[in-house]
Amino acid sequence: MATRAATLPELEHDHPCFDCAVRELAVCGVLESAALRAFKEGAPTVRHDAGETVVFEADEAANVYSLTSGLLRLSKLLPDGRRQIAGFIFPGDFLGITMEEEHAFTAEAVAPSTLCKFPRRHFDDFIAKHPALERRLYAVAAHELAAARQQLVLLGRKTATERIASFLQMLAGRCHSRTSGEIAFPMSRADIADYLGLRIETVSREISALKVARVIQLTGRQSFRIVDRERLDQLAEG
Repeated sequence: MATRAATLPELEHDHPCFDCAVRELAVCGVLESAALRAFKEGAPTVRHDAGETVVFEADEAANVYSLTSGLLRLSKLLPDGRRQIAGFIFPGDFLGITMEEEHAFTAEAVAPSTLCKFPRRHFDDFIAKHPALERRLYAVAAHELAAARQQLVLLGRKTATERIASFLQMLAGRCHSRTSGEIAFPMSRADIADYLGLRIETVSREISALKVARVIQLTGRQSFRIVDRERLDQLAEG
């Protein structure tokens, strides 16, 4: 999960990261202008259409990626053929930071996505030379660990209503539009079901119930607005 950088260095107009919309969220945002330029020079921009795979489970973890736009889902195929979605990668998040030699999950684009692609050795060298980047990575790792623990509670103890409300809370924190108040809903009901350990029908029913209760307002096929934040928080807590 991305965390906001404490300070954001000023960049020149010709800087390769000048127009990056998520620089304040990405871990590389802590680098000074010259260091950030050198960091980006070793990282080509890659694009994936919706449905394309960025990395496969068990692929060699030869690269690290920073998502600058779009959305990725992380999934694992279970021995019985079922799919478990472990999480989603939002703009500002990094993919592929691991101590292992292989990717633990398959990462697929849910929507058209743009990423900066860093060779693993280049990335590791920069971490060794820039303590600020290492500290940011430590903070991100701590947030991801906390999120993983919350996910265990969500799957193990919460009801369907509580799971959906918690999921909408998470989306509100990651996909909120500062201008319209709308929250993007880019993943399918099937993705949500596989992430929350529910049936697709249950996901649709719970979202409809929140709409009828005027806790949320559906503003489009892939967006919503929170109408009653206090009630949503109560439902998420149980």
